[in-house]
Amino acid sequence: MLREISSTRQNNSSKLKRWFTDANMDLFVWFKDQVPVCFQFSYNDTAQEHAISWHINHGFDHHLIRNKNYRTQYRLPASTSTTGFIPARAAHFFVQASEHIETSLADFIFARLLEYPGESVAYSDQALVS
Repeated sequence: MLREISSTRQNNSSKLKRWFTDANMDLFVWFKDQVPVCFQFSYNDTAQEHAISWHINHGFDHHLIRNKNYRTQYRLPASTSTTGFIPARAAHFFVQASEHIETSLADFIFARLLEYPGESVAYSDQALVS
């Protein structure tokens, strides 16, 4: 089950960041004026770390995490290739683990995951949100 890390370091004074984690996944959510404006959901799918991110202004990205130290940075895609990514599968992983996240936020993340439009994966070691 995803549980919130209450001592999450805040890098950007204009956006509040919250972090939820368990053994197989992480969820970072950034808020502006108490409204989610960005999130990254990292999960282990078939023994490979993947992350789907959404930004209110930029839409979606899906990434394969090559750097296992992903917990310290938000990943930005550097290149794209086709995969068999299934948005409903990521949404299913999230729903199974979201019991300890307030309902309104869990519903918001779930709805965005189901809206994912494509089937691409990107690779990166770059930071996006600070």
